[in-house]
Order: sequence, then structure tokens, then C-alpha cells
Amino acid sequence: MAAVTAEETAAARAALGIPPQRLPRSVAVIMDGNGRWARARGLPRIAGHAAGAEVVRQIVTEAVRLGLEAICLYSFSMENWARPPEEVEALMDLYAEYLRRERQTMLDNSVRFRHLGRREGLPPRVLAELDTCARQTARATGTWLCLALNYGSRAEIAEAVRRIARRVADGRLRPEQVDEEVISAALDTAGVPDPDLLIRTSGEMRLSNFLLWQISYTELYVTDAFWPDFTADHFREALRCYACRRRRFGGVNESNA
Repeated sequence: MAAVTAEETAAARAALGIPPQRLPRSVAVIMDGNGRWARARGLPRIAGHAAGAEVVRQIVTEAVRLGLEAICLYSFSMENWARPPEEVEALMDLYAEYLRRERQTMLDNSVRFRHLGRREGLPPRVLAELDTCARQTARATGTWLCLALNYGSRAEIAEAVRRIARRVADGRLRPEQVDEEVISAALDTAGVPDPDLLIRTSGEMRLSNFLLWQISYTELYVTDAFWPDFTADHFREALRCYACRRRRFGGVNESNA
């Protein structure tokens, strides 16, 4: 993908038909259904993951083209280590290859890369690519691309509590100073806007331990499409659906009162 210009962003937004103020700042995606997509076609599960990796490129490209502030992708949970070893190994190869292949595109489009999740257990080849992408895009000012890899939200929150507890124990923070901002700043997503919209593919109606703190007031959108079948058109439809929502944040929508 060539570098996206301001004119291209304006044209993409106009074609979408949504006023800019109705676009989500940040979108999170639970990319589900790769294995079932492959099974339905008589293919090995890894073929579904490979097809899903191509969809990642399309959706991230669309997010950048529309000028979204952030897109967070749930790729591999801490529980996914229970999958067959050969599948996990092939997945790790896919992650390393994707990051290596897409790094220049991130740089060309000022994409800021962030890894969400634990480093422990990830193979060196994947850690090297994660670190290189994060380091080389550290000064970028465009869309955040957050990849949740070896991630679990409860583990993220527990680690944030430990970080805060160490600051309190060291006298750098008083207990009464611990508020929502302090907690948010201790999470893996510190500095990234909380998702306005969470998309889940494959029709599953659950959160799967993803960004539990960050999605407190996030709008949910579930589609029956498996991730490898999810297109830029599906993504735009989710954005249009979001634009029709009336977010109340616990208050009252006077038009429905």
C-alpha cells in the first residue's frame, strides 16, 4: 500500500457517507473463525490463518485510509497455547512474516505499532519482529496498530495492579491517588484511545477476555462472517452501523426517553 494522502482520506470518508464526527476514533476486532473457514473447505486450519492474515492487511489499510486513530486486533490469546503444537508453530511463523512484510507499509503511512500481551513464551523470531516494528514506528503520528498476541485482559489488569502496587510501596504514589487514569496508564494500551467500536466475526457472542477495562462503554458489532471472509465492505458496514448508534455513557438519550 502506497502512502495514503489527506485527499485520499477525505475521499474515502465521503464515499463512506458518514459525517467525520460520527466515525469511531478507535476500533477493536476479535478476528474469529479462521479454523472453521478452513474446515468448511476441507483445508488444514493453518490455511484459514494464512487467509486471515491477508484480511488483516485489507482492514488495517481501510482503517488508515479513513484516518482512524487506532485499530486493535485480537490475534492470539494466552489460552491459544492449548492448540496443537504444529498449529501454534505455524501461527508464530505467520506473525513473524506478517510483521516483517508490513513494516515498510507502516513506516510509509506513519502507523504506530504496539504489542499488547505478555512477551514470555513468544519465540525469539516473533519478539524480534515485534520489537523492530515498535522501535521503528515509535515516532510515527498516524493510526495506532495494536496487535494482541499472547494476550489476556485479566492478566493485563493484574500486571497493571502490580505496577501500581510497586509505586505505592516505593512511596511514589499514595493509595488515594489511584484512580481510573492511573489504572489506564498502567495497561498495555496506555496512550491509545479506548475502542468506540468492537467488531467480532463468526457470530460468537462473547468477549473472550479482550480489553475488558477498555471496552466499558464500547459499542458491539457481531457478524456471522468468518474472519477470512470479512472484507473492507463488511468493515465499512460496521462503521455505518456504529454511526447510527446513540451512545449514552450511562445517561439518557432524550429522543428515546
